[in-house]
Amino acid sequence: MSIDVPNPFTLFGEWLAEASASEPNDPNAMALSTVGADGMPSCRMVLLKDFDEHGFVFYTNLGSQKAHELAVNPKAALLFHWKSLQRQVRVQGAITPVSKDEADAYFASRARDSRIGAWASKQSQPMEGRWELEKRVAAYALKFGIGEIPRPDFWSGFRVTPEVIEFWKAGAFRLHDRVKLERQADGDWSRTPLFP
Repeated sequence: MSIDVPNPFTLFGEWLAEASASEPNDPNAMALSTVGADGMPSCRMVLLKDFDEHGFVFYTNLGSQKAHELAVNPKAALLFHWKSLQRQVRVQGAITPVSKDEADAYFASRARDSRIGAWASKQSQPMEGRWELEKRVAAYALKFGIGEIPRPDFWSGFRVTPEVIEFWKAGAFRLHDRVKLERQADGDWSRTPLFP
């Protein structure tokens, strides 16, 4: 049976909801691929924190490797793989930063220890040992005490605005179902079934 995609964001939401009920860990995990100035691709797992018809949102330290690569080449690819459902979704698109208000609101929603961790971690930078991170966590915990923890200027989010979304569902005898959707100039989506 082929995949019915009246609206890619509606179908994605349905699949994510099913994954949330069946995946043992992080159903919102996605592989994020970026390309640096040297043309070398890089991939890592991040967590989807929001999505709507404008795109898929994740957050990071702006000093991280991924943030530097996105500054040079503001395009990315995402891959969601839900093993328990035998499904995956691929996304390709342009990157834009989230607004200050969006970043502030999401940062405020995080657990207190995660907010302290955001201040303490110099993400992707070399460290002498685990003790260096633990020392920084303790220092920021002391600094903020029981008061508010503001979002650091070096921490924010990005939105991948999809130009291509591909849905894949496992089939018997490796005769999988695949459909590629491409955003058209008028905002509508073309639909192309693909061989598995």
